[in-house]
Amino acid sequence: MRFGRHPLRLRLTLLYCLVSVVSSAVLLFIMYALARSLSPGLVRPLTGPSAPLLPYRGLPGAGDGGIALRVRLSTEMLVLPGIALAIMAVFSLLLGWLIAGRVLRPVLTMTERLHRISERNVHERLSLPGRRNELKDLADTVDGLLGRLETTLETNKRFVANAAHELRTPLTVERALLEEPLIDPAASLESFRANFERLLAITDQRGRLLESLLTLSGSEDAHSRDEPVDLTGLIEKTLQDRAPDVKRRGLRVRSTLRPVRIPGDQVLLARLLANLYDNAIHYNVPGGTVEIGVRHETGRIVLSVANTGQVIPPDQVDRLFEPFQRLRRIADDGHHGLGLSIVRAIARAHRADLTAVARPGGGLAVDIAFPTITPDR
Repeated sequence: MRFGRHPLRLRLTLLYCLVSVVSSAVLLFIMYALARSLSPGLVRPLTGPSAPLLPYRGLPGAGDGGIALRVRLSTEMLVLPGIALAIMAVFSLLLGWLIAGRVLRPVLTMTERLHRISERNVHERLSLPGRRNELKDLADTVDGLLGRLETTLETNKRFVANAAHELRTPLTVERALLEEPLIDPAASLESFRANFERLLAITDQRGRLLESLLTLSGSEDAHSRDEPVDLTGLIEKTLQDRAPDVKRRGLRVRSTLRPVRIPGDQVLLARLLANLYDNAIHYNVPGGTVEIGVRHETGRIVLSVANTGQVIPPDQVDRLFEPFQRLRRIADDGHHGLGLSIVRAIARAHRADLTAVARPGGGLAVDIAFPTITPDR
């Protein structure tokens, strides 16, 4: 036996042995005490009920031999059970080692399987057989954790692939714009200027993409500071900043606002509102409407943003909140499909519930329910 590799099993073995030895020792002590209490130390003569008690002198005719016999019996009452106790201790060690191994066998099985699981085979599960008990529940919990980890890894892989694709496209265009005047010997100053203007536009677009990626990464790892934020004030500022764009597109805005304050991070909440409103403006139809408002519910404050637009299949709504996902790709539109994914990440950071549904006539309706400020804040 290699005890060093199984410290927990050794501890359980010693514990089982200790319990067995202590129990046996207590039983031995009780038996010895009962045996001594049953030995007659005093006898009452039969001459009268009021005669004084006399010490017991041993069996009749025993004399000193009777005393020796009692001493020998008392010694044997301790020695022989003590030998049996020692044998029982050794037996308890062996039996405890086997019992501990039996109890820890599922744990060793889970440990071996977890050692074999890596990012290449994260789809594997422990799948511990047997009836439901504490170890079975632990194995099922680990399987659930592995499932969530697999989903996260797959999401990150898709995110990296989409980000690489989005970044590769402007690089290809930039290279083509730089090579065009070099290949054409008759390139004029105007062609150089036009290419440089396009390069600047592509650079600005790539800068916005990188800024969105940083915001998405930061908001997914962020925890709201739970500072009182004037949500109504942020909405009014967002509406004011984008009024020219709304007017240029001929959209109508309907707002239903009331003074509300919610706990959170003001910068992240401002970005959430900006992304929601920009999405409602950009994916609208000429002459369409945008509805934005806040309302009170039980223990929550709900922000709602709805817009008209193209018809969205209901099964595609959840996909729109994934990074780099758009209903229809439009070349050179300056959007990368990160706006709604940033909205979802910021909502999660603020412990808010996000609900989005496709409107029957076209467009999207988004509700975000924030927790209210508790009185102790």
